[in-house]
Amino acid sequence: NGNWSVAILGLSVGYGAFLAEVFRAGIQSISRGQMEAARSLGMSYFGSMRHIILPQAIRVVLPPLGNDFIAMLKDTSLIAVLALPELFQLGRLRASESFKVVEVYTSVALMYIIMTVILSLIVRLVERWSRLP
Repeated sequence: NGNWSVAILGLSVGYGAFLAEVFRAGIQSISRGQMEAARSLGMSYFGSMRHIILPQAIRVVLPPLGNDFIAMLKDTSLIAVLALPELFQLGRLRASESFKVVEVYTSVALMYIIMTVILSLIVRLVERWSRLP
């Protein structure tokens, strides 16, 4: 149980910092005039962020955000170093038991490809859904 905590903490801190930077860049990509216009209409700072800036920034951030989630899915194999029963490690154990190395690793690779493709399709659908008409 302690290994799970360490693995989750490591992935959370690493990807949390990276995703914070992605969101910061997305917010900064919105023209400063958008905030000035909202404030000149009498909106508060938080109202301007909620109703004007963040909806636009989310559209900008979606592609890199989806890519980061896919990378995180792939990086879960790195926590095998902590001896957690993760997909690649389970494949390695199965290959050592059955001596069918090619078949097991091909199956593991196909599972990663399927998970990555499904996540990519979900990201594409969300991008399409959030696109302006």
